[in-house]
Amino acid sequence: MAKAAKRAWQRMLSGRRLDLLDPTPVDIEIADIAHGLAFVARWNGQTHGDWAYSVAEHSLLVEQIHARTEPEVEPRWRLAALLHDAPEYVIGDMISPVKAALGREYGEMDSRLAAAIHRRFGLPAQLPVAVKRAIKRADRISAWLEAVQIAGFSRAEADRLFPVPDPALVQGLEITLRPPRETRSAYLARFDALIQEMDRAG
Repeated sequence: MAKAAKRAWQRMLSGRRLDLLDPTPVDIEIADIAHGLAFVARWNGQTHGDWAYSVAEHSLLVEQIHARTEPEVEPRWRLAALLHDAPEYVIGDMISPVKAALGREYGEMDSRLAAAIHRRFGLPAQLPVAVKRAIKRADRISAWLEAVQIAGFSRAEADRLFPVPDPALVQGLEITLRPPRETRSAYLARFDALIQEMDRAG
């Protein structure tokens, strides 16, 4: 008797059935992404405060920093910044040392999911190199802020591990933890605003 194939899909709250090994844009819904990311903790939950610092909250911060570093950037690339960690709504957030240990398979799954998500929302499956680089820069600046504000790193340690931002760039950016439902709503609101900007831009 042939062995049954192992299940590689997950049922989403929207009712979609997302195949993790072969994801398609039709099975991607922004409500599922926002909900999932609002409940996925950054830093493996090792942050100060009564609420976990979620990937959704981190994504909002990265998009904000990206807009500051690239003030003339098109709305679609700001959307790409907001969605930069979207695959984690199904595969979770892992700290960099764990990702490195898992190797190629994790990276390939992440890339397949990212490509499907991008296509679902009108972005190219593969982002231009310059766009990816700019988003990664914002992501690393966000990590520095998170490290010193909520993750227990000393300033000296954070300065060694992450790019030290220009003080003017991060002025006024204070990380405030909040319940998942509030972060989810904020993520969806920012997504809707960026989609509207993309529509106006043509």
